[in-house]
Amino acid sequence: MTHANIDIGSAGGRRLANAGLYTAYAVAVLFALFPILAVVMLSMKQPSEVFSWPPTFLPATLNLNTYVYILTETTIGRMLWNSVFLTACSTVGCILISAPAAYAFSRLKFRGQKPLLLLLLVYQMISSMVIALPLYRYFEALGLLDSHMGVILVYITVEIPFTVWLLKGFFDAIPPSLDEAARIDGASRLQVLRIVILPLAKPGLAAALIFNVIAGWSQFIIPFILIQRAEKLPISIGVLNFAPGQTEGEITIPYLAAASVIAMLPALTMFVLLQRYIVQALTGGAVKG
Repeated sequence: MTHANIDIGSAGGRRLANAGLYTAYAVAVLFALFPILAVVMLSMKQPSEVFSWPPTFLPATLNLNTYVYILTETTIGRMLWNSVFLTACSTVGCILISAPAAYAFSRLKFRGQKPLLLLLLVYQMISSMVIALPLYRYFEALGLLDSHMGVILVYITVEIPFTVWLLKGFFDAIPPSLDEAARIDGASRLQVLRIVILPLAKPGLAAALIFNVIAGWSQFIIPFILIQRAEKLPISIGVLNFAPGQTEGEITIPYLAAASVIAMLPALTMFVLLQRYIVQALTGGAVKG
């Protein structure tokens, strides 16, 4: 009886602890999702409901005219394309540069290796705000101001340190004996990287792809400083054009909310579909080395 009572008590304690843990998780999820849900609800309200008192969370009637207007009567399609172009080019460029660099740090031994790795880590800690204003002067002198090429180069430069560290962790988890076997067969270092290492590091490449896409899509300071022409603005800056007082006509807060929801959808969709790779990055090679 004593052992049975202990077992029942311990089981009850575990259930209580699990219930408390799941309750904490639910509160954290709701806390994180509330701003997104609030913007979605705001985008479907009538303009007269925005400042109604007492305030309401849910719209009285669903108003989808804001989305119809944003998608058909504005240049948001062009802004989305600009974001896709900037993000895709910078992501591909960053991975093409970071993969060989990460392989060199993982497999080669050379003078200054550890200081260079530390320098990359320190550079990763520098905010984009710090480098944006000096970049404006440099890019103006180089003729790269107000161009997508200039923005792409900055995106790549900003994301290389993190991507190198991320990929190096995955490369460190691959046995060096595979490199040696390929080298004995006559493969060069680049061939080893392309044929042996990269296929085995697909989760790391996927994680690097996701992090770079999300970082590029959400960049604000860099394009805000370096791009002025409206037709070249990415969606992260373009949504400001829907703010009250910035444009003429029917642009109100629900339209700004609708534009924000449209801007969030691509990144959120990619995150949800490929989140398992992010978990692998955080629990696998990304924490090694």
